[in-house]
Amino acid sequence: MKRSDSFLPQPGSSAQCTICRHRCIIADGKRGICQVRENRDGVIYSLVYSLLVAQGSDPVEKKPLYHVLPGSHTWSVASVGCNFHCLHCQNADIAKFDDQGSHRFPGHPVEPVETVKHAQTHGCRSISYTYTEPTVWLEYALDTARLAAEAGLWNFFVTNGYITPQALDLLAPVLHAANIDLKGFTEEFYHRVCGAKLSETLDGIRDYRRRGIWLELTTLVIPGENDDAGQLNGIARFIADELGADTPWHVSRYFPRHRMLNHPPTPEANLERALEAGDRAGLKYIYVGNINGGRENTRCHSCGATVIARSGYRITGLNLQDGSCGSCGKPIAGIWG
Repeated sequence: MKRSDSFLPQPGSSAQCTICRHRCIIADGKRGICQVRENRDGVIYSLVYSLLVAQGSDPVEKKPLYHVLPGSHTWSVASVGCNFHCLHCQNADIAKFDDQGSHRFPGHPVEPVETVKHAQTHGCRSISYTYTEPTVWLEYALDTARLAAEAGLWNFFVTNGYITPQALDLLAPVLHAANIDLKGFTEEFYHRVCGAKLSETLDGIRDYRRRGIWLELTTLVIPGENDDAGQLNGIARFIADELGADTPWHVSRYFPRHRMLNHPPTPEANLERALEAGDRAGLKYIYVGNINGGRENTRCHSCGATVIARSGYRITGLNLQDGSCGSCGKPIAGIWG
């Protein structure tokens, strides 16, 4: 447990959490939506500080980050907790946990300095805060990221983008890249399926971009939920118009999970519809994941040459020279190390 500095005192020993865009006003003895931040005598505490439920080495391509240090490994860490209630959550077993007031949260104590050492020992070039929602355990992510940056490691967030500008200002100096889920493109979808607001998510994504953090976006395409032309075109246009056509868009196939088991896996035609939306918007880098034979390779948008060839999470070919296409010399957007 650790005291947070990210809250505003409220009348009657209540406190407003300023970590995420729900901005929960929490009564004394109660918790926010994420269930891992609690008000004690007017002060908010992180209940899961240094309690990791997952840690290990991953290819950076698994995040997915396709334009960041290709072929490298990242040390992935997670604590329990999430500020969304996604009906289709792929990691519900660790994202949500009800301790029923016992304060016995799952996880093993791992201090920030130990996480940095683990990353170095396993030959990782970066640390990824991932699997659950790192925003709600920001204190641990921030302490670790600062130590990691001092040690010459990169820091990445895999996130829903619902962080406040104030919290992002703390993190931005040591955060280098983020993959953000843009889950749909209507307020109705976000409210019903995720328990959040589309408008706040879009503002959060814009804030990441304003602070110069490298962004890649992911959309899990769910049949009958967010796969209509209006939403797919809207996401593609938002990326092109507000983030830039160089921003990679990962379109991912859905498989039934959690509370949305009545939805079938995404038909390939629906994924093709997303690709077409991205092409119409002028996006230069569109990828398809969770499907055999998906679009995995990075191609030069100028000459069409394959710049990075992939098979799953493995790099099978690299035609990149000083951040440019090895065939025509055109710069390829990304963080190449």
